[in-house]
Amino acid sequence: MSVSVSVFGLGYVGCVSAACFAKEGHAVVGCDVSQSKVDLINAGKATIVEAGNAELVAEMRAAGRLRATTSAHDAVHATDISLIAVGTPSRPNGGIDLGYITRVCEEIGAALKTKPGRHIVVIRSTVLPGTTEEVVIPALERTSGRKLGPTLGVCMNPEFLREGTSIRDFYDPPFTLVGSSDPDAAREVLELYRGIEGAQHVAELRVAEMVKYACNSYHGLKVAFANEIGSVCKALAIDSHEVMRLFCEDTKLNVSAAYLKPGFAFGGSCLPKDLRAITYRAKQADVATPVLAATLESNQYQIKRAYDMVMATGRRKVGVLGLAFKAGTDDLRESPMVTLIEMLIGKGVPLTIHDDHVSSARLIGANKEFIEKEIPHIWTLMRPTVAEVLADAEVVVIGNGSPEYRGIQKSLAPGQVVVDLVRAFGKKASDAQYQGICW
Repeated sequence: MSVSVSVFGLGYVGCVSAACFAKEGHAVVGCDVSQSKVDLINAGKATIVEAGNAELVAEMRAAGRLRATTSAHDAVHATDISLIAVGTPSRPNGGIDLGYITRVCEEIGAALKTKPGRHIVVIRSTVLPGTTEEVVIPALERTSGRKLGPTLGVCMNPEFLREGTSIRDFYDPPFTLVGSSDPDAAREVLELYRGIEGAQHVAELRVAEMVKYACNSYHGLKVAFANEIGSVCKALAIDSHEVMRLFCEDTKLNVSAAYLKPGFAFGGSCLPKDLRAITYRAKQADVATPVLAATLESNQYQIKRAYDMVMATGRRKVGVLGLAFKAGTDDLRESPMVTLIEMLIGKGVPLTIHDDHVSSARLIGANKEFIEKEIPHIWTLMRPTVAEVLADAEVVVIGNGSPEYRGIQKSLAPGQVVVDLVRAFGKKASDAQYQGICW
């Protein structure tokens, strides 16, 4: 189904999007304050230099499916959907300048005053979570005289276009994401991508806004991580590219969704020890590894965050469900739960603990030696059943994902506060009686 689309901002994202949507059979009107960019499009020339783009713009202009204007009124009145792809440059303090976004929204809103029927506005620019609800929608409502609803739809549609491969990325995206509180508007926007392969997702506005930042932050982290590993490899006369080639062969843990669920700190006998070891070896070689070092620091912050959440409840008696760093194990070595418990004990907080896999009768070897040497007082706090911990607790801390702990909701007493470190109940947000560490 052909859709009429106006694209506001004819820079990198706007030019590519306009040409590709036209290629998909949609009638596209580009809009920009720059007369030179408008003239380029109308002359069948791209506003950016990238392989394939000039040819595509020329082809779509010749086919009559792409034109450009400096008039927001013209662009809005000629189309049913307006995509905003203007710049969001950095401010000196690190924030983003929303001046262009605000101005375009006001221009679209003013044009909508005299345009009958429904219109959908789509933010394609990268904006921080909350921008669409706090800046875009108010500007549109204020200037159009409309309210979000039957005649005005607003969506977020982040782009995942890389410079140099933008057309290929448009047609082969990781997924297509639309954020909206209006299912009908989201469906109409997804119609623009009917011919594009790949998964399509509809999410809440703030989720869609945040996904782009999560992606780009992770990409930056990957580059910094690979460079630090490479620097250590060079200092130790190791082929860094061969190391990372083999690293990427692991698609079960390394290049996968493994470990990418927000929650509590990592622990166990491997990760903390090995991170300390490689950063120590890097120091010996006079190689700075700030990302690797900050990983340990960040992990400690997550434990402190859990401690602060417990203390902020103002309650005294704490019950802990799960002591080992991972459900189904008895490994307490560098368990972040043990660190959290030690911090609470240090503040004089009365504690009771349950963990089916941790008992003095069952522990053997390294774990038994660790407890007897480092935390022998833990045994006096252990209780044989979950019910005994719940009966004595004002605050319940869920420390691992044991199925037994995921089913305690019905056993909670009125007034008991839960601090959940593993999203045991599947809740999406915190409230007065339930606090999730990352949700």
